[in-house]
Amino acid sequence: MRYRIAIVEDDPNSADAIKNYITRYSKETNTQFEFFLYRDGDEITSDYEAKYDIIFLDVEMRRLDGMSAAQKIREFDSDVIIIFITNMSQYAIKGYTVDALSFLLKPVPYFAFVQELKKSLDKIKKFKQKKYILIPDENGIKKISSNEILYIESIKHDLLIVTKDKSYRIRGTLKKMEEELERHDFNRSNNCYLVNLSYVDGVVDDFVMIRDEKLKISRPRKKQFMEELATYLGGKIWWHCLQRRKLF
Repeated sequence: MRYRIAIVEDDPNSADAIKNYITRYSKETNTQFEFFLYRDGDEITSDYEAKYDIIFLDVEMRRLDGMSAAQKIREFDSDVIIIFITNMSQYAIKGYTVDALSFLLKPVPYFAFVQELKKSLDKIKKFKQKKYILIPDENGIKKISSNEILYIESIKHDLLIVTKDKSYRIRGTLKKMEEELERHDFNRSNNCYLVNLSYVDGVVDDFVMIRDEKLKISRPRKKQFMEELATYLGGKIWWHCLQRRKLF
């Protein structure tokens, strides 16, 4: 498999350093990469194509900064992994709003870079390993991918499966569905909701935001849910940011 990586960096030396790191990792692991280089945020967002697996995005650029560029990218591409590169750690909290995987602080050491690259590649592989669920509908049996599901709600003895395009109501238990979707980045926010972490837009007070929906996070599950979300979004850096924002 060949991975497509975009590097958005207005400093040629920093851009070359990232490319050299990836080239070195490619030789060490026999992993294939294809590079796309951009010198400013407006270059990648102009006629953006959702063809990249990972975007390394500088935060501070002359014409269009990395945060603004990421917001534009997310309008067209919810799946691409975004990793910010910056010398200002306070941007990490803002990155939560654009679903950035993590941050790398300049100057970036090779070991730290490789850790984030491995994490990104693992996430891509996991995303491509889809779990399919069979759902009865008016035309027979429909097969949907776990990647399409935003969340699942338990309503008495039924389950409401909410996808990108429509909702399905079936008989079943949330516990059984949770077991089926294990290792596919789903987590319970309370006894009624099983949430796909890849669609979480943010957390406000005791609610997790998904598209235009506000799903309740129960007090007993909040710490565990936030830890799982932080791990999914990038581990220790995100967990530190969530603690500072007192989101659990």
